[in-house]
Amino acid sequence: MGFTIGGIREMRSGARRRHRSTEGTAVAEYTGLLGWAVTPGARAEAGSCSCGEPACPAPGAHPLGFAREVPPGTGLDRASDAWAETPGAAMLLPVGRSFDVLEVAEQAGRRALVRMERMGLPSAPVAVTPTGRAQFFVAPGAAAGLPELLYRMGWDDAALDLRALGPGAHITAPPCDLGGLGPVRWLRPPKLDTVAAPPQARLLLGTLAYICHRS
Repeated sequence: MGFTIGGIREMRSGARRRHRSTEGTAVAEYTGLLGWAVTPGARAEAGSCSCGEPACPAPGAHPLGFAREVPPGTGLDRASDAWAETPGAAMLLPVGRSFDVLEVAEQAGRRALVRMERMGLPSAPVAVTPTGRAQFFVAPGAAAGLPELLYRMGWDDAALDLRALGPGAHITAPPCDLGGLGPVRWLRPPKLDTVAAPPQARLLLGTLAYICHRS
């Protein structure tokens, strides 16, 4: 089963539904359906960050320090109420808990995804950013283990445009805007039957490294 923003359907009163925001519904899909935490994030408009810091190093691409995270398992009503406390916030997904991220150039990611599908490799969610990056969701621990994996696969001395994101990092969740540059989109949306167990990095890394090297 695929995942689409706005997929939650409630059989409750219309009055209650009118008070829910589109953002609150999207947050509930990430927390309640997929089991991911969602962190309220800053937005960028006209080159300025909504955090109010004039010299913000990452305008529109960082958590709001004062805002509460919406934890995994939060349902629609509670997620909507929680998100109403930070109107206009971007949805950020904390990395290093349910998943780590392998990030490559978008074109390389698209080519690698086609190759993976032909090889029958495990399915993983993949997001693409307006900055031209593809983000492959893999099992936690990938960031810490990346140097050793690249060494074992013989790619440790290659100049690869490939990095791993782990604990402490956040990524912008589709369909939110990233730094005022445009929306993040799903290249391969999460699937409810596989999202709880993202693939081990070693299963995808060989293909990603090979395509990055050739690119």
